[in-house]
Amino acid sequence: MLKRYARILAGVCGAWFGYTLEGAAGFFPRPLRDWFIMMHPIAAQLLLAAAGACLFLFVYSLSFEILSSKVKQGISALTQIPMKDMAAGSAGLTAGLLLSLMVYPILAGLGSLAGFLQFAVSMLLGYIGLCVGLAKKEELSSLWISGKWGSASTEETYRFEEHKILDTSVIIDGRIADICKTGFIEGTIVIPEFVLEELQHIADSSDLLKRNRGRRGLDILNKIQKELDVKVMIYEGDFEEISEVDSKLVKLAKVLQGKVVTNDFNLNKVCELQGVSVLNINDLANAVKPVVLPGEEIMVQVIKDGKEHGQGVAYLDDGTMIVVEGGRDYIGSITEVLVTSVLQTSAGRMIFAKPKLLEKAQ
Repeated sequence: MLKRYARILAGVCGAWFGYTLEGAAGFFPRPLRDWFIMMHPIAAQLLLAAAGACLFLFVYSLSFEILSSKVKQGISALTQIPMKDMAAGSAGLTAGLLLSLMVYPILAGLGSLAGFLQFAVSMLLGYIGLCVGLAKKEELSSLWISGKWGSASTEETYRFEEHKILDTSVIIDGRIADICKTGFIEGTIVIPEFVLEELQHIADSSDLLKRNRGRRGLDILNKIQKELDVKVMIYEGDFEEISEVDSKLVKLAKVLQGKVVTNDFNLNKVCELQGVSVLNINDLANAVKPVVLPGEEIMVQVIKDGKEHGQGVAYLDDGTMIVVEGGRDYIGSITEVLVTSVLQTSAGRMIFAKPKLLEKAQ
């Protein structure tokens, strides 16, 4: 498609170039000039336009691969420039060029040097404007964000620029709404359109469990948007060249320079490999679990048998399992136990304890 449009553009440019050569017919060799003068003006213009188009198409066919590679390199280099720098530089360059237009009438009376001086002044003021714009990019950024001139504080810049991108799993999980309600999530909550489509697809599933999960996710999003005091943005863009939702989330995080919020272990690892910041709410949940140390006494309710003979199993309010040695006789009752050891595993934390009454009896 690009090659086709480039060929059309080359032909149009060549035709225009040939058309403009009509005024330069006096410079043609004498036989060609005499023949050209004898032709009808319209036929001569059409002939020159066709010749120009053929010439440009011929040059294009010889140099397309080289030019296209250079253009692609240029586009790739431009995409690496931060949007803040590009916008500030463009604003400064535009201001410099507009200022140079004001100087043109003054230079117009300098005769043959006027054109050269006007060009030189345009280049100089444009370059000065570009440099000033890049130097003032932080102030320009604060002006565009808040509408107030002046340097934005680090906190203000962070608050406005930080994006938290939600994935499907963390929305269905539901705990993200409670975390947002506490105020621990700062910045803008980003809900991609392709995540909404995946949720809708799950909510329309024929499987009852999937359908309930999808509807729960949509309810959580509705709660975040309407009930919580957080800034929410629906990102309507898509990356059609990417099919996987997780890959799209990683790409979006790079584009917005944001963080992915998830509880998906695999997506967490992919983000780390791609250099994308990730907030895993399972890690947060593990970090805020109450600390229990050996020797502490806690009240628990033993609810079932353990794997080993005589063991009982209890749970803390956060779901941490407590294995009570000799606790089988206390099933169904609330008893005070003494913590003997704490084991941290990849699946979570496990606490070992024994009834305080047995400790006293010994």
